[in-house]
Amino acid sequence: MTKKTIFKSLDEFDRAILRLIQRDNKMPQRHIAERVNLSAAAVQRRIAAMEKTGVITANAAIVNTHAVHMSITAIVEIDLKDERLETVDNAKALFRKAPEVQQCYYVAGGMSFILVVVAPDMPAYEETTRRLFAQNSAVARYRSLIALDRVKAGTEIVIP
Repeated sequence: MTKKTIFKSLDEFDRAILRLIQRDNKMPQRHIAERVNLSAAAVQRRIAAMEKTGVITANAAIVNTHAVHMSITAIVEIDLKDERLETVDNAKALFRKAPEVQQCYYVAGGMSFILVVVAPDMPAYEETTRRLFAQNSAVARYRSLIALDRVKAGTEIVIP
């Protein structure tokens, strides 16, 4: 089943359920059912189906970085030396495995990747940049943008 097929199969009930659980995935299914005009069993089946097909990819908590002493957030632009399939795939694998990398996007338009990286302090961030970028022969250059304030962070997307 292709992604296009999955998304075409979402009806208004599925979309309403997704809008609710993006804001609070711990909302009891009976409350979701009341809000979308379905039975709790129907909501449970629909959520399970969306998990199975990959529409819902994870249930996760958004953690306050300061509460866990991760005070440095950096947006990092990565330019690879080349865009060969092997180079790109190796970079993707490396960034996926690095726990400091919170988000990773393979992009078009001048850079190869944009990463969101967290660290407890600048020495730890420097170690991360050395390990992931400076000592990586596939990286031509990188640029760090240090966030001054986390104005908005989350995973909610607009579902029409």
